[in-house]
Amino acid sequence: MIPLIFVSLLWAFSFGLIKGQLAGLDPVAISVLRLAFAALVFLPFLRPRALPRRDVITLAVIGAIQFGVMYMLYTAAYVHLKAHEIALATILTPVYVALFDAAVENRTRWRHMIAAALAVIGAGVLIWHKRTSDTILTGFLIVQGANLCFAAGQVAYKRIRPVFPKDVADARIFFWPCLGALAATSITSFFFTDWLAFRPSASQWGVLAYLGALASGLGFFLWNYGATRVNTGTLAAFNNAKVPLGVVCSVIFFRETPQSVPRLLISLALLALAVAIAEWTPASAKKADR
Repeated sequence: MIPLIFVSLLWAFSFGLIKGQLAGLDPVAISVLRLAFAALVFLPFLRPRALPRRDVITLAVIGAIQFGVMYMLYTAAYVHLKAHEIALATILTPVYVALFDAAVENRTRWRHMIAAALAVIGAGVLIWHKRTSDTILTGFLIVQGANLCFAAGQVAYKRIRPVFPKDVADARIFFWPCLGALAATSITSFFFTDWLAFRPSASQWGVLAYLGALASGLGFFLWNYGATRVNTGTLAAFNNAKVPLGVVCSVIFFRETPQSVPRLLISLALLALAVAIAEWTPASAKKADR
């Protein structure tokens, strides 16, 4: 659970950076560069023969969907939505995680569904605003596509990782999902990106490097690593932890004043309740539940 908390804090800073620092840059190009930095992080750990080719291809496909397609849709949505609207549109991800897992198992775990629903309500209480954009529906639908890709990838990685040899560390195989994501975005960029016109400033290159190496590289690795160590309900709930934790970070580190302290406390309480419900299970059943 600790990796999920850390990544939630790490991602809490990303909304404002993308909207404030990368506005105007081609969204596909942003995705390519972020994932290129992420792949470079794990290149030194790569052991090409650690897994058979079939598993390598599977990991690459998971990465292409969870990170590649997700990033292109997510970044494109900033053309239509403000940062807080993006945050609001992402809060349905816990439900998608629970639904995908139920579909794979062909069994609905209502405890996980309740945890996911509470996580959605908890985030919604904090960041719900009146409609502020004429194109909010378009942006909302684009973000839902990104949410579905991210949710599907989490569930797929959580399911397939235990099949791999236990002596192969996650860091030694995570280059393959990053490479799959990089391939998906790079191929797309050939059709939609004018690389000659893509000229980030020095500060924007710094933001891209931070988002790629830390928010994407380290963040995605620790997120998927943490996903294999919690049950689906907890994983679903933590998909919305970045929302209230982001506000907490703003208060502590940037000395900002929250719009509503009661709403922040309610949001944190609902998130904690969601995790508690997801984690509550008899000791005898805990192993089977994960």
